[in-house]
Amino acid sequence: MLTDPIADYLTRIRNAILRKYPTVEVPASNMKKAITKILKEEGYIEDYEVMDDKKQGIIKITLKYEDGVSAISGLERISKPGLRHYSTAEKLPKVLNGLGIAIISTSKGVMTDAKARSENVGGEVLCYIW
Repeated sequence: MLTDPIADYLTRIRNAILRKYPTVEVPASNMKKAITKILKEEGYIEDYEVMDDKKQGIIKITLKYEDGVSAISGLERISKPGLRHYSTAEKLPKVLNGLGIAIISTSKGVMTDAKARSENVGGEVLCYIW
């Protein structure tokens, strides 16, 4: 049993990037699907596909590389099961002065820090991507 599935998700992506794998498969959940959708919209991954395996499902993520360099430079888990990190709409973090994104879990769903700021909603800061 995993204590922190989001950290496992980010670690699988980080390890696949370090090994220059074209794709990575992670167990699916609604939160992971929402994060993957954001990564696709922001241009950090090429594409993704949710496959049914008669259990919880699998997300197959196609990683994005340009001349052998990944579009994702770094991933960092912020809010952990032992120490949750919440932020109001006014105090949402900016990652690398706007060059990266923070993924926020809000009452209106999972979204980027910029979208949460525009909708004036705060929430749990899940992770940083740059």
